[in-house]
Amino acid sequence: MSDTRNFAMPLLDAAQAQKHVTVNEAIVRADAQAARQVQSRSESVPPATPADGSVYIVGASASDDWAEHDFDLALFLNGGWAFVAPWEGAHFWIVDEAVTANFIGGTWILERISNSTGGAYSFARVIEVDHELAAAPSSITPNVIPDKAIVLGVTGRVIQEITGANDWSLGVPGSVNRYGTGYGTGLGAFAHGVTGQPQAYFGATPIEITSNGPAFTGGLVRLAVHLLELSPPNETV
Repeated sequence: MSDTRNFAMPLLDAAQAQKHVTVNEAIVRADAQAARQVQSRSESVPPATPADGSVYIVGASASDDWAEHDFDLALFLNGGWAFVAPWEGAHFWIVDEAVTANFIGGTWILERISNSTGGAYSFARVIEVDHELAAAPSSITPNVIPDKAIVLGVTGRVIQEITGANDWSLGVPGSVNRYGTGYGTGLGAFAHGVTGQPQAYFGATPIEITSNGPAFTGGLVRLAVHLLELSPPNETV
């Protein structure tokens, strides 16, 4: 018996008995992979209680039943593991990270939107952070904007009522209202800060939230930085 090239689905042999067993296995494999969804890519040990039909990208230095299958697709079928080598250009949604991944050049690449034949990539990312407001006139996050990121905008949502301030501005140090001002303080209020032109940052940069009026006394804001990143082509060998 041989398998198909891409999904490793078993093929029927001539005059094979119990053909339904082979056909059913092929259908189950096709169902698991055609959904283009994997549960995780960060585990190197098989999960203790996987759901039947679930798919994982095996992590590096895998062990136990996943040993010697680093970066393969692991399918849990009928109580056991089956493996399929990823094919060039394979595309999957990773559930636990809520991102897409492509298999290109022997590795899984996240959030790619385009690439060149020489290995240059363009990436579209959203970096999210929940930021608790300090009791002060302004509050600064850690460096959430990466070096050389091209930011399209910053959005936010109040997930715990902001107290003390009348309203607030969203920006970065040195430009505290770059992403808008006059935002509400109540639970569920949101910021939708779109830059007039994409803004490049040459160095990791924090977000700054500034009170318009009295100082903050509390609150929690979920911020999302919408950005593009570029990588150069591979070295010529």
